[in-house]
Amino acid sequence: MPDSALWAVDLFGRVYTLSTAGQYWELCKDTQLEFKRVSAATQCCWGIACDNQVYVYVCASDVPIRRREEAYENQRWNPVGGFCEKLLPSDRWLWSDVSGLQHRPLDGVALPSLHWEWESDWYVDENFGGEPTEKGGWTYAMDFPATYTRDKKWNSCVRRRRWIRYRRYKSRDSWAKIPSKDDPKQLPDPFNDLSVGGWEITDEPVGRLSVWAVSLQGKVWYREDVSHPNPEGSSWSLMDTPGEAVQISCGPHDLLWVTLWEGQALVREGINRNNPKGSSWSVVEPPTSENGIMHVAVGVGVVWAITKDRKVWFRRGVNSHNPCGTSWIEMVGEMMMVNVGLNDQVWGIGCEDRAVYFRQGVTPSELSGKTWKAIVASRECDRSHSGSSLSLLSAGCFFGDEVRGSGESCVPSDTDASSDAERPGPDPPVPAESLDCPRNPKDSFASGPGTSRTAEHTVEVASPATQTPRPEPRPGPASTPAELPWTNIDLKEPKKAPSYSAAGFPETTGLSSLEVLPLGLEEPCSADDRPLWAWVSGGGCAVEAHSVLKWFSVHSGLSASVQTLSLSITPAQTAAWRKQIFQQLTERTKRELENFRHYEQAVEQSVWVKTGTLQWWCNWKPHKWLDVRVALEQFTGHDGARDSILFIYYVVHEEKKYIHVFLNEVTALVPVLNEAKHSFALYTPERTRQRWPVRLAAATEQDMNDWLALLSLSCCESRKIHGRPSPQAIWSVTCKGDVFVSEPSPDLEDPAHLLPCDQMFWRQMGGHLRVVEANSRGVVWGIGYDHTAWVYTGGYGGGCFQGLASSTSNIYTQSDVKSVYIYENQRWNPVTGYSSRGLPTDRYMWSDATGLQECTKAGTKPPSLQWTWVSDWSVDFSVPGGTDQEGWQYASDFPASYHGYKTMKDFVRRRCWARAPLGCTWAPTSPLPPSPLGPATRCGLWRGTALPSTGAPCPPPIQLVTLGTTSHPHPDRG
Repeated sequence: MPDSALWAVDLFGRVYTLSTAGQYWELCKDTQLEFKRVSAATQCCWGIACDNQVYVYVCASDVPIRRREEAYENQRWNPVGGFCEKLLPSDRWLWSDVSGLQHRPLDGVALPSLHWEWESDWYVDENFGGEPTEKGGWTYAMDFPATYTRDKKWNSCVRRRRWIRYRRYKSRDSWAKIPSKDDPKQLPDPFNDLSVGGWEITDEPVGRLSVWAVSLQGKVWYREDVSHPNPEGSSWSLMDTPGEAVQISCGPHDLLWVTLWEGQALVREGINRNNPKGSSWSVVEPPTSENGIMHVAVGVGVVWAITKDRKVWFRRGVNSHNPCGTSWIEMVGEMMMVNVGLNDQVWGIGCEDRAVYFRQGVTPSELSGKTWKAIVASRECDRSHSGSSLSLLSAGCFFGDEVRGSGESCVPSDTDASSDAERPGPDPPVPAESLDCPRNPKDSFASGPGTSRTAEHTVEVASPATQTPRPEPRPGPASTPAELPWTNIDLKEPKKAPSYSAAGFPETTGLSSLEVLPLGLEEPCSADDRPLWAWVSGGGCAVEAHSVLKWFSVHSGLSASVQTLSLSITPAQTAAWRKQIFQQLTERTKRELENFRHYEQAVEQSVWVKTGTLQWWCNWKPHKWLDVRVALEQFTGHDGARDSILFIYYVVHEEKKYIHVFLNEVTALVPVLNEAKHSFALYTPERTRQRWPVRLAAATEQDMNDWLALLSLSCCESRKIHGRPSPQAIWSVTCKGDVFVSEPSPDLEDPAHLLPCDQMFWRQMGGHLRVVEANSRGVVWGIGYDHTAWVYTGGYGGGCFQGLASSTSNIYTQSDVKSVYIYENQRWNPVTGYSSRGLPTDRYMWSDATGLQECTKAGTKPPSLQWTWVSDWSVDFSVPGGTDQEGWQYASDFPASYHGYKTMKDFVRRRCWARAPLGCTWAPTSPLPPSPLGPATRCGLWRGTALPSTGAPCPPPIQLVTLGTTSHPHPDRG
């Protein structure tokens, strides 16, 4: 992972950077300015200083930033003196740009600001199209403007040559003021906030940036022409907004959110390569009506927000196709502000302690992360003092500035225990700076957002919402060890005292004699306490999901004095320390767990998104298949229930749109037979009434089966349906032979809460049957199209639901044969007799039995993908009514009663053609073993009694099977 930097501003306006490979905050070189906030990109950082001016900080690199300025010298041929500077009144300027429309003399080209310098003087470019020109660099043409050539011809009446000069950007690694004095659109009021992004917009020119700003009057501004070769941009453009803006955030791609004074958020839509400013605004309501949005931060595909009550919120379903998202999720913690980095990593500043926090556990599949973790990296100026008070941490004396004698009690006193019991939250973290720099004791006990600390000073956030500042220590003399509280874990405020040498302590010194040993053995670096942060920006910081950072532990070495002093500690004293430390750690762990039991478990609320590319049938204009992006988002609640939403993103007339389907509302998932597509349909109660299901198509049959299995499993999880069907399940078959099962609910027949039948959820089982029958004991039989009886084996799934949504046992191969019939229709003609030329009002000459649908031999396909033809087309002579020798049936007209012989009044005739397909699939069924059956018993099966298997010949074809009444879901009423 290449090194990148996190930018932050403290309360004094100083700007610091923290490298991903480092462990210290480094102060920016230009310390003359004080800043209010900054916004970082990969190669630069923009900021608003306390003088209300905008500055840009461009990081140094081996490649300089150079811009080429060019001007063209134009001449016309004169019959007297040849080519000269005397042009016609209609000609272009003598010195102009490449188009000739702008006057551009060499002495009139000035540097855009003081941050640029000229590399050289003007010189003539003697190359044209990669080849050298004649002396002087002139190119010739017949007139202005025209196609220029490097050779002079007899009709060359004009010529021109290009002058070039380069300028270099010199203000690297320093804050450069953005010029606005000569700007024709000078800002009417100062800026309040700005944000940098847009460098990863699809097909974006390399190095281009989008810089957005908000003024104190609530107006939104855009900086034109900002790019790597032009880091300052050119001018500010005012953008129209439907309200007064407060704060703005721009992501690396095309996400842009703005907060309004009223508490809503504005989302910019239509941002793309050709229109980086976007086209329109959309309004997003705040999470709660009581507290509006105060701050937003956007990334690649996430949006975080802070409301006025300092609560942190995460926006679900945000992406390029749907920049507004779908809903808000409240996260644990209270923050002043948040910022999103390159990989959607999140940083924030705590409300109480003003510390910088990093969101751990953010991955592409878990965009909301798991927990907040405080960054305890010290400032660069603290390196020289790492051997003072912090050296005691490495020596094992991490529990305070005084240690009790070995003869005293190891447990806290009643006063200490009562104070601990009254404290609602864990003790706050103490950054490295607080050990060297004395400060107000009240500030030292200000609690952070729900922190707990280990011996390495790793700070984990449990619940920032419920922390309160600790009370001040009780005043009193500090010389009596019995009066001092035992703080073997919580670092206390260091006291200023002169350094003590090891020789000042006798060898027999007890633990109680160490009470005067201060933690700060050296003078502090400055009068400042630990850093209190006001702003953080991670727009240029790339943190991988599983990278190891050095930001969360204090690194320091032992000073020589403490190393010498540690030699005077006896093994008995060390054992007493260990015993006391263990007891205190045990009690504190128990106390913290009790205090945090009622907190919301944010880790259990997981969001998982599966995306893919499918085709969607658009039911309105243009009525065709559209290439769409599909995303399945699943959310697990506190009770373990999982809800899912299917998003379908499409583009119509270059406008990004989407539709969504809640899977807990889906009533059926059905594969759809299509000659050219592997498609399936999703039905909901509303779409069923409208006869408008959601039809999707995959590129391959395997992709379709995978999506069907995943969506079916998600629908079952949303309705808490798992495993095989229950004995009270309702079985049904479609007209095409697909088998479906529905689990009845108590509301199905409840008069008070009657459940409409169109809201019943049907999940598909593998196999295909003509008739299915079930009883209340879970015995299910079915009859195939070839009159074979099949028995349910107790599994679930099969067919296209193999694998993810299917059981691994009791699934067997099922084969079936059915006949497909089409009819050949003819009408009698006085000239030619019977022919395939009918009247305009007649039915199709090749149709189904009703004549309403056209069915030809070539166009008739097997019922589904599991069926294949096993025979050719042949005439069916067994149709009702009889046929003649060629299979024809005659009638007076269509439709009428058909008979097998021709009369004088028969003007139409038809002939039935049959073809048999063989179907083979996987299903939780097994064929009925051969058994002799009487005409009165049929396939009787009652109370689960199976028929014996004998060697008798197979019975006649089965037409009907009866198992008992199964209409009621309760077994005792069956």
